[in-house]
Amino acid sequence: MKLLKNKLLIKSLGYDAIGMATIAIPFVGPFLDLLWAPFAARKMSEMYPGKKGKFASVFVFLEEILPGTDLIPTFTLMYLYTFIWKKEMNEPRTIEVESY
Repeated sequence: MKLLKNKLLIKSLGYDAIGMATIAIPFVGPFLDLLWAPFAARKMSEMYPGKKGKFASVFVFLEEILPGTDLIPTFTLMYLYTFIWKKEMNEPRTIEVESY
């Protein structure tokens, strides 16, 4: 499981770096986003199967296709949601009650 998590993190960082790199290419960058957006959406749904992967793939597609949103690290945020934040939300909470 830990190896899978590490691979997903490395892939997420790599795909986010590629998605952000198009900003650095003047004039051509926005056109590259037209090619990158469907590829990124497919990769997102492969990396995270199920409902959350489908939602994330639509989100990453829109993020890559819309101008000015390339700086959002969608893959890394999905990794954090899946393995960090969601885990914390599902942990049982205890409440301490003082009795007299």
